[in-house]
Amino acid sequence: MKKAAKPEESVEVVIERKLKTMGTRLQQLRKAKGFNNYEKFAYENDIPRAQYGRYERGQDLKLSSLIKVLEALDISLKDFFAEGFE
Repeated sequence: MKKAAKPEESVEVVIERKLKTMGTRLQQLRKAKGFNNYEKFAYENDIPRAQYGRYERGQDLKLSSLIKVLEALDISLKDFFAEGFE
């Protein structure tokens, strides 16, 4: 008996999963820079604290916002996406 094919993930599910991965990656990089508290990192880098907290929780963000955060973390887009993203 043949197994039923798995339905493809919807675009929305893929986006949600990728955003969660981005949030996890941002948190890892922030902690690697010695910032155990996301609010302190956000404050010291002139990023709205509540907004940055949403990024780490995997909520949507603009590319310009991601670039600003990565500049604060001193990491390129290429290096950011080199881990955890297929």
